Amino acid sequence: MSIGIELITSALVLGLAGSLHCVGMCGPLALSLPVSHSNQLSRIGGGAVYNAGRLLSYSVMGLLFGSAGGLIIAGRWQGNLSIVLGIIILLYLLVPKRYFRFPSNHFFSKPFLWLRELIGKLFQSRKFSSLFFIGMLNGLLPCGLLYLALSSAAVSASTLHGGLFMLFFGIGTFPAMFATVVTGNYLSQSLRRKVNTAVPVLLFFMAVLLILRGMNLGIPFISPALSTGHQHEAVSCH
Repeated sequence: MSIGIELITSALVLGLAGSLHCVGMCGPLALSLPVSHSNQLSRIGGGAVYNAGRLLSYSVMGLLFGSAGGLIIAGRWQGNLSIVLGIIILLYLLVPKRYFRFPSNHFFSKPFLWLRELIGKLFQSRKFSSLFFIGMLNGLLPCGLLYLALSSAAVSASTLHGGLFMLFFGIGTFPAMFATVVTGNYLSQSLRRKVNTAVPVLLFFMAVLLILRGMNLGIPFISPALSTGHQHEAVSCH
């Protein structure tokens, strides 16, 4: 199986597996998009434009993170970075969340507050193009699943592979998010709690796979042998 298929499959699986989490976290925003809910065609067009913005945002970030990974790590360090990222995800899951929260006036909180204000202004616009920019900015909001996908893009150590990984990750989340906008359905509180409970389990397994991958055990798809030359192998997360 070619590395391109591994890359696409890994990204799609991560996106599909995490799509209910996306609906749970971003569903309220998608449901409140400034589209005519009495017009089915408007909801279909609005859902497509909004999600196109999300996919573009993900893809650009993938290009940047993949490029950064290629610049700062050599092939021999690629496995080490994969292990470090896996450990960071495990720490995120195990360390009490209060240590990851920052007050609203904290330096790290200000960019996200600015993003939310900008999204709020776009919601006041009735222009169809505003849906695209809402989707783009939505893709920049903090999300643990998104950070996991971006870490995989960085480990790929390739601009192209990083961009492709994030593009197909976005495509994996597309069906659930598009259906949310078009049908107006949303997760019940009970199901939303179950989804949010399942996400840490997904993150745990992905962290373990990142660590195994970095150990260079030569196991296809799980821990493939990493190249130590100039050619970087694409990330495989399943």
